Amino acid sequence: MALDSQIAPNNLQFLAERPRPQRGTYFVQTWGCQMNEEDSEQLCASLEQIGFTPATTIQEAQVVLLNTCSVRKKPEDKAFSLLGFLEKQKKARPDMVIGVCGCMAQIRCDDIKRRAPHVDFVLGTGQITQASSLVEEALVARKFRSRLDLPERKGAVVEDIPQRHIRRTPKLKAFVPIQYGCDKFCTFCIVPTTRGRERSRPTEDILEEIRGLAGQGTKEVTLLGQTVNSYGKNLAEGRVPFSDLLWQISEIEGIERIRYTSPYPRDFKSDLIDTIRDCPKVMEHVHMPLQSGDDEMLKAMKRQYSVASFREIVAELREKIPGVGITTDIIVGFPGETDEQFENTLATVEQVGFDGAYMFIYSPRPGTPAATMPQLGYDLKLGRLERLTELQNRISRERNAAQIGQTFEVLIEGHSPREKELLMGYSREFRQIRFPGSTERVGRIAKVRVTQAHQWGLSGELL
Repeated sequence: MALDSQIAPNNLQFLAERPRPQRGTYFVQTWGCQMNEEDSEQLCASLEQIGFTPATTIQEAQVVLLNTCSVRKKPEDKAFSLLGFLEKQKKARPDMVIGVCGCMAQIRCDDIKRRAPHVDFVLGTGQITQASSLVEEALVARKFRSRLDLPERKGAVVEDIPQRHIRRTPKLKAFVPIQYGCDKFCTFCIVPTTRGRERSRPTEDILEEIRGLAGQGTKEVTLLGQTVNSYGKNLAEGRVPFSDLLWQISEIEGIERIRYTSPYPRDFKSDLIDTIRDCPKVMEHVHMPLQSGDDEMLKAMKRQYSVASFREIVAELREKIPGVGITTDIIVGFPGETDEQFENTLATVEQVGFDGAYMFIYSPRPGTPAATMPQLGYDLKLGRLERLTELQNRISRERNAAQIGQTFEVLIEGHSPREKELLMGYSREFRQIRFPGSTERVGRIAKVRVTQAHQWGLSGELL
């Protein structure tokens, strides 16, 4: 991918010495995973550090950043559609600055430049901290720029996230990236291309950030990584097992709950299961992607485990941690998937009995091995997704119904978006529960007894 030239250091110094233009407002549109949400928070903070304030709508913003996703085709289509809308906005307001950031930016820079010439800059996933400087440059000189460098070395350490512990807005729950990139190279996945090779943050950097969050009132943190349980390799301090990191975080005063996503099945060992069981602050919930319930499909996906080994992990979790919540990801319609192989996935889902699942039709990602394989028809894939969804919905209803009369510990987050008169929160097992109660209890942990079960979760009463 060809990269445009960047402003030379002497010009950057010249820009820094110029009086800053009148600051306006900004808007960041985000698609994708929790890691993208966290990157967007960093983008917002970097713009506020140079004087911009949040806009109420995208139409009124002087600076618009699109933080994009490439895991599936649909979010890319949405990004290009929004860029078409912004072209009209920019014609009416030539002072508008438009930047495309994130995963789609990383791999489709040339397409963005060709299809949306009104874009001022493209910023890849490894250069998020450069957003404010690119905005500064665009305000002075309208010339397309891109910054797309990714760390090439396997095991590189992440040390370029400045002042994370002071840039945060106070919140009850917060995401904390502990690892970037991936070394697994599944045949369907674009992440190693968009985010580079696996690299971890130093332990003390993570602990410092979480201490800062706790000081601002955060009670629950979710640790983020593409294969989060392989954290800690190649660190200068020596290897730090993921389970050790969880114990260190649990010692931080003020943090009451620790979650993480997403662990990779092959690396899910007994020491992590024992930590979930023994550490009071680690929640009894595991979101572990299965992707397929057929061994031949797993091999074609280059997933480095079998259905049997996956089920062994689930069995050990349920033996050592009765009541543990287990959710998953599943892809249907992967290239070459036969009727029999899909039936094997249905049988595995039935046998495991997941509490919930994110289920997707396979979406070819250019540049991945699976995109070059013979593809299945859309109608066939859609029919399979509907059957899988129907099965999982039934299982979720049954597992939720089994909780009626049980009492759960819930972190009260606020009013339910759907029923404003009710409060809502999540149990330790990641079951959503809604219940009547006073807003004075928001932010507290309370006991809730389940009175009703639904497909989406539970209803209950405060004790």
